[in-house]
Amino acid sequence: MRIEDAAAIRELPLFRNVEQGVFARLIDAGFLQRFPPGVVLIQESDRADFLHVVVEGTAELFAGTGGRETTIELVRPVGLFILAAVLRDQVYLQSARTLERSLILMLPAESVRATLEADPAFMRAVVMELAGDYRRTIRDLKNLKLRNGAERLANWLIRAELEQGATGAVEIPVEKRTLAARLGMTPENLSRAFATLTEYGVRTKGARVEFTDRLALLAYAKPDPLVDLPD
Repeated sequence: MRIEDAAAIRELPLFRNVEQGVFARLIDAGFLQRFPPGVVLIQESDRADFLHVVVEGTAELFAGTGGRETTIELVRPVGLFILAAVLRDQVYLQSARTLERSLILMLPAESVRATLEADPAFMRAVVMELAGDYRRTIRDLKNLKLRNGAERLANWLIRAELEQGATGAVEIPVEKRTLAARLGMTPENLSRAFATLTEYGVRTKGARVEFTDRLALLAYAKPDPLVDLPD
């Protein structure tokens, strides 16, 4: 593993305060591998063999039932999945696949659980990571249950525009069908949501979305810090 990759992983809150020797043993037990786009990394209902860390690229967490499929989350560097299944030694409730060429570190589940027993700092970090996951889940549920599709899209655009430098435009980093699933919509409903937002100064040109009236969009979206702002 490159020194810079190990350093980036070390800076994750989950590993930041782990004793150096314990961290080194955990990393040494792992596998660092590069995957092309579209590779399924884990399947829901399979037992959790690894904790995955996205070092480069993007992984999509998704799930399906009854012939339907939806996007749960997009994991970007440096992010990890799926901690709860690894700790409980149970099956994954989601699948994961690469959306682009990605570098993934796979830490054996048994090694992660052994580290939990060996290092109190890691145990505290695990508790905080799971608490953060819970709060993100509640925010997602509130977003889905309290807003219609156009309102969810408007707030996603506002956040994305800030993350991309507040230039008055957004480059959608995934296919629109993936964005639709992440926002709890069909592609057709996403198109209708974009059409609704034209009244509030939103203009689309392929994957590029431009704002011509930010105040109107903000007034429509009504961003809520208890839904839209991370801890």
